[in-house]
Amino acid sequence: MRKSAFTRACTRLVLLVVLTLAALLAPPPPGLSAAGAGAVPPTGEDAGTPAVGRAWPVGVRPRVLRGWEPPATVYGRGHRGVDLAAPPGTPVRAVAAGRVSFAGRVAGKGVVSVELTGTGDPPLRTTYEPVRASVTEDDEVTAGEVIGTVAPTGSHCTAPCVHWGLLRGDTYLNPLTLLPPWLLHRGPSRLLPVLGVPVPE
Repeated sequence: MRKSAFTRACTRLVLLVVLTLAALLAPPPPGLSAAGAGAVPPTGEDAGTPAVGRAWPVGVRPRVLRGWEPPATVYGRGHRGVDLAAPPGTPVRAVAAGRVSFAGRVAGKGVVSVELTGTGDPPLRTTYEPVRASVTEDDEVTAGEVIGTVAPTGSHCTAPCVHWGLLRGDTYLNPLTLLPPWLLHRGPSRLLPVLGVPVPE
């Protein structure tokens, strides 16, 4: 009788481990992104965006202050990128390898644009603002390389931030789609308690 109870307990433990692993490794539900449950899922051309990103633009996994809100029309209201929390002076990094296509001021804000290597014709282009650039036009950059720092002025956010955008030609896309799942959804590992399972003797 004792052996039977032990066998049942071991079976339950194995089942619990398998179900926990399946839940942790499963893709997130549609519509869930780094911006939270209210974020807009990738649509249209975003579905074909290669996940070539190898680093967040700022920090390790910054808080998304405002997510991607694609406009209904070319000139319609929306948010053509994501705002990432970052205090002035924070290093801004290229998310993927490429060539700096612009580093200068636009409408009084410091902007850096990077054309991403191997992303088609026209290539994908990331933009970062407000940034005090440490690179110049035509510089080659690697993923994670510092391209500047968050400027103290020029942000449209209510809290200090960097605006990160993504374009293919003149079409704006969701920049979060550049990040592979292991980088986008990575969180701390957690050990779950095993309740109701006796300790083996």
